[in-house]
Amino acid sequence: MVKDKIVYKALNAEFLTLSEGRLLFETLPLAELMMIGNELRKRLHPEGDVTWIIDRNVNITNVCISGCKFCNFYRIGSSAEGYITTISEYCNKIEEMKRLNGNQLLLQGGLHPKLGLDFYEQLFSELKRLYPEVRLHALGPPEIVYLAKKAQLPYKTVLTRLVSSGLDSLPGAGAEILVDRVRKILSPVKCSSREWLDVMHAAHEMNLTTSATMMFGHIETIDERLEHLIALRELQLQKPEGHKGFLSFIPWPFQDNRTVLKEKSGVFNKVTHDEYIRMIAISRIMIPNIPNIQASWLTVGKETAQLCLHAGANDFGSIMIEENVVSVAGANNKFDAAGIQQAIREAGFEPQLRDQDFCRLFH
Repeated sequence: MVKDKIVYKALNAEFLTLSEGRLLFETLPLAELMMIGNELRKRLHPEGDVTWIIDRNVNITNVCISGCKFCNFYRIGSSAEGYITTISEYCNKIEEMKRLNGNQLLLQGGLHPKLGLDFYEQLFSELKRLYPEVRLHALGPPEIVYLAKKAQLPYKTVLTRLVSSGLDSLPGAGAEILVDRVRKILSPVKCSSREWLDVMHAAHEMNLTTSATMMFGHIETIDERLEHLIALRELQLQKPEGHKGFLSFIPWPFQDNRTVLKEKSGVFNKVTHDEYIRMIAISRIMIPNIPNIQASWLTVGKETAQLCLHAGANDFGSIMIEENVVSVAGANNKFDAAGIQQAIREAGFEPQLRDQDFCRLFH
């Protein structure tokens, strides 16, 4: 049977076509799809560990011109609620993070009309001067595209200057769905799919640590989700030999609370727990060349995330000392260090603290 041949290809980590991926996603029983994802996971990670990290998500600013319809965190430039985080505020947040044994800041910005490349160079340099041991996992392709256009510089030049100022790794933020039909509706001001991928290509040539994301469950089709996965897979093939490329992939469902997409367009998150687990499994199957897949406990909850560890995921992400963007849209699950480790053990695995490069850490 055709389906049996596709399952055989999947179990051998062969690249599936879009139509083959769709067939498995739509027709295989969840248990069978989980089994394939789990088998692939065990080959990549036979030790039985599940990794996790302690970091803090700090928003550089909430002012953004992007106007994404799925975001209710941003403010326009003239808003009285707009802010730019101060150095003293960073220091307070970093000190709290260090008391919790964290050593990484996930710095997420916005497309602020008054902040250019010089601002970020000065910010990163000052944070590194004050806290040289703290890793900066910062910005994302949309910000890099925005800064490059403002400065009329190539992406690699912008990234090189930011790395020289203290940038340690580049998050896969702003990917949403890497299909321009979707992006033009959700976030018409934000970078295109090609621009997002081109920034990551430049980062991979520099051997800069990167991750990739997907926000799904809104206006995209199943085929467009699969197009997204194939685009990541193809870009990973282009990284220079020995370079890190994408070290991880993190998919999560759209959080709809008080978003324009829900309030004005009637689009809301309909992703069930089963569908999320199915997405984790098909992600492991479609992108076997990205080593780590994270279960988003923040958006789907503890029990569903635990099941994902038996469907292809091998990472539980961060305890999220602070998170503001998806939380205000409805993601309100919480973990501390003890809780995240207990959840991993309950699922049958051994928790392993890591850094952004997936190097194992020990207290």
